[in-house]
Amino acid sequence: MLQTSGMLSSCLAFLATPSVVSLVSATQYSFSKEYYGSTFFDDWTFYNNYDNLTNGDAIFVSAQVAASAQLAYVDTTTSHAIIKVDNTTTVPYNDKRNTVRITSNDSFAVGSVWVTDMYHVPYGCSVWPAWWSQAPKWPEGGEIDTFEGVNLQTLNQMSLHTEPGCTQVSPNETSTLVNSTDCSYDANSNQGCIVTDPSTASYGEGFASSGGGAFVTEFATSGISIWFFPRSQIPSELSSNASTIDTTTFGTPVGNWPSTGCNINQYFEPQQLIFDITLCGDFAGNSAIFNETCTGVCYNDYVIGPPSGYDNAYFEIGYVRVFSTPGSNTTISPSTSGSAAGSSPTTGSATSVEIRQGYVWALTAVLLGVVGLSGSGLL
Repeated sequence: MLQTSGMLSSCLAFLATPSVVSLVSATQYSFSKEYYGSTFFDDWTFYNNYDNLTNGDAIFVSAQVAASAQLAYVDTTTSHAIIKVDNTTTVPYNDKRNTVRITSNDSFAVGSVWVTDMYHVPYGCSVWPAWWSQAPKWPEGGEIDTFEGVNLQTLNQMSLHTEPGCTQVSPNETSTLVNSTDCSYDANSNQGCIVTDPSTASYGEGFASSGGGAFVTEFATSGISIWFFPRSQIPSELSSNASTIDTTTFGTPVGNWPSTGCNINQYFEPQQLIFDITLCGDFAGNSAIFNETCTGVCYNDYVIGPPSGYDNAYFEIGYVRVFSTPGSNTTISPSTSGSAAGSSPTTGSATSVEIRQGYVWALTAVLLGVVGLSGSGLL
């Protein structure tokens, strides 16, 4: 999302990745990529800017600052990655508090599954964490929110955000807490089509006290599905780091958005993965939402002043693993002209729309060339 490349190199990336235009759904997937241990942060870009995306009272620091201030590091004892809000600095009025937002350098096309095993997720008054993905030119190419919540809420919220025309129709999911079914960013103040996990182990203190768990996101032509497994219920395929997984063995997902109401290939493009923790902002700082679980004023009573309110505002991540449909590679790496991990965002990226640069033109070109490519053995 923070890296730019020429139109020609983007097109070549698509042409070299046949799975981008895969028109078949799959349930079996093979290991493709892993973020783990001492190299966890090696293939991400740190945003290195104040939160100009969701109006949060936060500064997303650079990789260098995050490392020196211990806001993003790997615990050498557990090999777990830690991403946190600054909980050591007294912040003066009119300033913002340091925190972290990272975006994967690689994108992952339809036909991918990403799994993250987490032991702790951020929570607390003013805290707005998310584990999610999006295409670079939002809302074109869509957004998938696997994990999101605010303040002292107790349930995880999952959602899609797309251009108009994508809706949730006849889902096969365990959750009965469907907040909205229109995924359009232009409807209901960009609420998206939201499904809430009824399990109090899916977010906040309940997540931490149960030892965390694993989230699985399936990004398939047949639809998008999200599973959450508390620590004691993580499937053996995941806990044993198997090289192949079959999502049909995971049972019914907690959230499901079938292609019957949303053509996945039409509304979604390759996704970059994102971890971020902002403070207050459009969601957590909304007074009506904030006052549901917290008292006082979001910025005045929490962001500024002593830091003790942020002791629980951190992710503890065991791993992120990505799988692809067998015989293909749905991982799309940035061109060599892109900036390296840990770099700053492109100058002038003042809005979320401007910093999200998409692949629509390239996907169209590939689709037009499907017949020719199939003869060359690329499809």
